[in-house]
Amino acid sequence: MVFSSLTFLFAYFPVVLAVYFVCPPKWRNLVLLIVSLFFYGWGEPVYVLMMIFSIIANWFFGKMVGKYRTDDKEKAKKWLIACVVFNLLLLGFFKYWDFFAENMNAIGLSFIKPLHLGLPIGISFYTFQAMSYPIDVYRSDTDPQKSVISFGAYVTMFPQLIAGPIVRYKDIAAQLMSRRENLNQFYEGVLRFTVGLSKKVLLANSCGQVFEAVRALPASQSSVIASWVGIICYTFQIYFDFSGYSDMAIGMGKMFGFDFLENFNYPYISKSVTEFWRRWHMSLSYWFRDYVYIPLGGNRRGFRRQIINIMIVWLLTGFWHGASWNFVIWGVFYGIVLIIEKLFLLKKLEKMPEWLTHVYTMFIVIIAWVFFAFTDLSQAVKYLGTMFGFASSFVNKEAIFFLRNNLVLMCVAAIACSPIAKSDLNPFRRERFSVLIAPLVLIAFIVCTAFIVDASYNPFLYFRF
Repeated sequence: MVFSSLTFLFAYFPVVLAVYFVCPPKWRNLVLLIVSLFFYGWGEPVYVLMMIFSIIANWFFGKMVGKYRTDDKEKAKKWLIACVVFNLLLLGFFKYWDFFAENMNAIGLSFIKPLHLGLPIGISFYTFQAMSYPIDVYRSDTDPQKSVISFGAYVTMFPQLIAGPIVRYKDIAAQLMSRRENLNQFYEGVLRFTVGLSKKVLLANSCGQVFEAVRALPASQSSVIASWVGIICYTFQIYFDFSGYSDMAIGMGKMFGFDFLENFNYPYISKSVTEFWRRWHMSLSYWFRDYVYIPLGGNRRGFRRQIINIMIVWLLTGFWHGASWNFVIWGVFYGIVLIIEKLFLLKKLEKMPEWLTHVYTMFIVIIAWVFFAFTDLSQAVKYLGTMFGFASSFVNKEAIFFLRNNLVLMCVAAIACSPIAKSDLNPFRRERFSVLIAPLVLIAFIVCTAFIVDASYNPFLYFRF
C-alpha cells in the first residue's frame, strides 16, 4: 500500500484517523502500533512477525543498556555491541546474503548459495531507526523507554516506516510520552501532505515516464539530446518522489501530533556537492554523521584519518541503498568528489560565479544519478556513453519529440524544486488556514486523485531500500 493509492487515501487513512482520535490519548500509541503493523502487513504479511521480534529485541537491548550505563559502563557497552550486531546481522541476512553469495559464486567459491528471499520493505530505514534507540540510551541522550508499546509505535509508525525520514529516538522521545494534537497542527499536516502528494503524483510520475521512455529507446534511435532529457527527468523524478514521500510523512506526523525533522532543503540549488549532501536526505546524513563518522573519529584524528572516515561512510552509504555494485560505485563516487572538494576544490568554488558552481554541482549530481538509476553497470556505462557522444546521432526526431513534449514539464519541475515555490506568489506557503488556501488544497487533492485513477505508472523509488 503506497500513500498515492486510492486504497490508502480513501479507506485506510480515513479509518485510522477516525480510530486514533476517538480513542483516549493514553491508548493512542497502541493504536499507532496496531495500524502500523497492519499497514506493513498489507504489503509484507510474512515479515510482520520479524518486525515484532525486532521491536522486542531492540527494546530489551535498550533496557539492559540503560540498566548498566551508569554503574557498569563496560557491561552496558557489551549489550550495545550485541544490539548493533543483532541489527546488522538481520539487515545483512535479508538484504545482502544473495549479493555476497552471487559474488562468491562468480569467483568459483560456491559453498554459499543464494536464498532468493524477498526483501522486507523499508528494512534499511526501520533497522537504522531501531538501532538508534539503544545507542542514544548508551550515550545518555535519552532515558530507556519503559513501554514496549510506545517503543513499537516509534519503530513502526506507518507515515515514515517504509521510506523515512529516519527519525532518531531521542528526537521524538518526549512526543511519544506526551503530545497534544491541535487543529492548527492538523491543518498544517493536511497542507504538507497535499503538497507531497502533488509532488509525487503530478511531477515525479510524469518525469519518471519520460525517463522510462528514453531508456527504452533502441540504440538506433538513441541520441545525445534524448539521453540528457531522460536523465534530467530522472533527476527531477527521484527528488519529487522522495521529497514528496517525506512531505507526506511529515504531514501525517503532524496530524498525529508529532514533529519529524526535515529531510530535504532544496538540494538542487546547491553550489557544491558538499552543500548538496547537507540538503539531500538529511536524516540519513545526520545518522551516518552521528553514529558512524563521529564514532570513527570524525576530523579529530588528523587529516589522513578524516579522509579514510569519509570513504568508509560513503562506502557504507552506497551499500545501504542496495545490495548491488552500482550503489557501491555511486557511494564511492560521491566519497571521492567530497574528498576532492575538501582538499582544495571548495576554496576554488568560493571564488567562482554562483551560476558556474551550480552548473558544476548539478553536472556531478546528474552523472551520479546514472549509476543510481541502473542496477546493471553495463547499462549505466552505455547510457553515460550515449550522453557524451557515443550514440547514433547528436539529435534526432525522437529527441526533438521528447524535448518539445516535455519542455514545459521540465521547466515547472525546475521551478518547483527551488525556493521560488515558497515565495509570496505561492499561497501554499502560509502556515495558517485562510479562505484562499483551503479551496486550493481541495483542488490539488482532486487533481491528484484524478491522476491516480488514470495512472498505470505510480512507483515509489525508495520502497526498494
